Amino acid sequence: MAGHDHDHQHEHGSELSETQLRVRALETILTEKGYVDPAALDAIVETYETKVGPRNGAAVVAKAWSDPAFKKALLADATAAVNTLGHVSRVGDHLVAVENTPQRHNMIVCTLCSCYPWEVLGLPPVWYKSAPYRSRAVKDPRGVLADFGVALPKETEIRVWDSTAETRFLVLPMRPAGTEGWSEERLAQLVTRDSMIGTGLARAPSEIAS
Repeated sequence: MAGHDHDHQHEHGSELSETQLRVRALETILTEKGYVDPAALDAIVETYETKVGPRNGAAVVAKAWSDPAFKKALLADATAAVNTLGHVSRVGDHLVAVENTPQRHNMIVCTLCSCYPWEVLGLPPVWYKSAPYRSRAVKDPRGVLADFGVALPKETEIRVWDSTAETRFLVLPMRPAGTEGWSEERLAQLVTRDSMIGTGLARAPSEIAS
């Protein structure tokens, strides 16, 4: 399997867990004292989970679809290419873009914790961090894809990339047919968070408003 050195220490793992515990404790205290509205917290999380991060990634994908030079740069050094668009990693990780083709479908997992490219995808979905996904993605990626409603031809190779504390991955989904001449803004509407993780495909043009 590509992309993972299982001997690495995942240094940030325990720190992340400790941070999460502290955040939860702080949220509880602030909520109990009436300083924070839980609904407001949920709204903030929802914004990062579904809008801010994935929107950044969608812009990256749309530019790669429409700009051959940027696509070449993205596949050569995604960190540098993404930085040119202003999406700088906050944790110093190295971003690698992997391209889906009719011959190969890529999928991202982090088997040891939940490393994730926050700067382009926002907060990781709950299922990404779950033990069933982390284990089954490696053992039965085609079955996992089926669970997400993705059926690929038998001849399509599925490659699973295992994230680390140092290296994160972004899937460059295939550009849907029938989008010739589309603007980057319109193309970005076809890009879903799951398509950039590899558990989904880009939307068909008929799925968005014209």
